[in-house]
Amino acid sequence: MSNVPSFFIKFIKFGLVGFSGLVVDFGITFLLKEKLKLPKYLSNAIGFIVATFSNYMLNRYWTFYMRGKEAAFIEFSKFFGIASLGLLFNTIILYLLHEKWGKNFYLSKFAAIMLVSLWNFFANYYYTFSVTY
Repeated sequence: MSNVPSFFIKFIKFGLVGFSGLVVDFGITFLLKEKLKLPKYLSNAIGFIVATFSNYMLNRYWTFYMRGKEAAFIEFSKFFGIASLGLLFNTIILYLLHEKWGKNFYLSKFAAIMLVSLWNFFANYYYTFSVTY
């Protein structure tokens, strides 16, 4: 049970990092979709990927305290793989909510991010950052 507080602290930190990623994701998506007039799903994917890079760095050093440079490539590969699956889930949820059920694009994106965030935390907690190097 001594790991329970550590787990919740990491969950809170992951959530804060995720919120910063949400700002990055929404900002880039909005810029690309509304200002540069790129297709909405391409804009969504680019926003998601940029946020993934910033989230990885923050989670690596702040949330999970990983310091070894030798493991960074493997770690990032795992993180990006999980994020890529998350992007797939995100796109499916966004498509269903926005295209099929007629909900607002940005509200649908927010709902997709909230759902995918749970996947991202647990997959990264148990897979990406679980190994001690």
